[in-house]
Amino acid sequence: MEEARHITVWENCLRIIEQNVTPQQFATWFRPTRAVAILDSTLTIEVPSDWFRQYLEDSFLDLISKTLRRELGAAARLVYRIRPVADQASMNVSAAEGLPAMNRPIPVSTIQPSGNPSPLVYPGLKRLTINPRLNPVYRFSTLIEGECNRLGITAGVDISAKPGKTPFNPLFIFGGPGLGKTHLAQAIGNAIHEKYPELVVLYVTGNEFKTQYMDAVSVRNKLTDFLAYYMKIDVLIVDDIQDLVGAGNQNAFFNIFNHLHQNGKQLILSSDRAPKDLSNFEDRLRSRFKWGLAVELTRPDFQTRLAMLRTRCQREGIVVDDKVLEHIALKIKNNFRELEGTLLSLIAHSTYTHKDCTVELANQVIGHIVGEEQNNLTIENVQQSVCEYFNITREELISASRKRQIVQARQIAMYLSRNLIPNCSLSTIGEEIGGKDHSTVLHSCSIVQDLMSTDRLFKKYVLDLENILRPNA
Repeated sequence: MEEARHITVWENCLRIIEQNVTPQQFATWFRPTRAVAILDSTLTIEVPSDWFRQYLEDSFLDLISKTLRRELGAAARLVYRIRPVADQASMNVSAAEGLPAMNRPIPVSTIQPSGNPSPLVYPGLKRLTINPRLNPVYRFSTLIEGECNRLGITAGVDISAKPGKTPFNPLFIFGGPGLGKTHLAQAIGNAIHEKYPELVVLYVTGNEFKTQYMDAVSVRNKLTDFLAYYMKIDVLIVDDIQDLVGAGNQNAFFNIFNHLHQNGKQLILSSDRAPKDLSNFEDRLRSRFKWGLAVELTRPDFQTRLAMLRTRCQREGIVVDDKVLEHIALKIKNNFRELEGTLLSLIAHSTYTHKDCTVELANQVIGHIVGEEQNNLTIENVQQSVCEYFNITREELISASRKRQIVQARQIAMYLSRNLIPNCSLSTIGEEIGGKDHSTVLHSCSIVQDLMSTDRLFKKYVLDLENILRPNA
């Protein structure tokens, strides 16, 4: 019967596959699958999870493709359907297949009697009562919301209400320094820790994770305890994930990530760049970072910067004239960290020198903190200089025109904005040059770099403009 053809085809495939993999591999990765439909040369099979599908493709794609083509011809295609969670049976994965099995309890002599050990110590499976290492100051109540971070805050609030049960898993927060990545990540952790005290929450940096892994492998030889420790975390927050370079570190994190995600645990990651730009990471990790929600934190606008300054003044219990705060917000545009540092330095100068917080004193402090970099170079400045250099209007620059001169000017403007303006995000550059997305900006910057190495006249254009915009550099 035609309606049973999908079953026959997949069973024929499985018979061939079984002869080419180990019995354990077949039992773990193929027996849980089920054929559900066939249409022409497209077979649909059901798998327990998207992670399961990803592993099949990573490890057995070539074998599956050849087998399916043998049954259905050269046009054969395979489509996956994820089995509803309620219909799934538990799955045991052998450690021999690259994923750590559940470990038996292992006594570890380094457990501290206080019951609150450092996360740099691996307590095995004996007990897991740890300090989440969260800064109590980093809360949603102290986050200033604006267009620069609204999506991240909204997603964070949803996650803190239902950790591991939203589509935002993992939550990948990225952006330049000082834009609030750590604050947002820890605010989510603090909210979860308060609402669900029974859950194990841990904040760790990528560099700390790497150090722990090296310690477990090289010094204490406790890799099993290290993996078991992390696999018992309910909410894992890894800050500066870009520091997690090295095959061994990434392989360990890959296994931990898979285990936590498969078991409905929440992962929150932060980085100074988007997942696709983590060039030192394995493809399989980068693909997993895209499973949930990747949200970029961008430079705060003037109103958000001003609101942050006012809120910090209230928290410190001091009064600063609004004109002074507005002046600081106009001058300091890059990130919250510079903004906060300028305000605190202004308060300190005013306190210790017994001077009023004036615009003049604020200018003095701004010069000390930002120094020579603070030359008010903005995207608008870059675009104006490019337009004058190529004798075109800004309307032409940001238009959709494909004239060669205008396209090159547009690409150079994006390249200079990215390289000369500190912490200027790709998304911000794109928005200011006709609503382009960040991938278009990245592509344009790559084109400019390539042309500079092959076209001497084009290179002269770029260098001339760099000298105009940064004459003393």
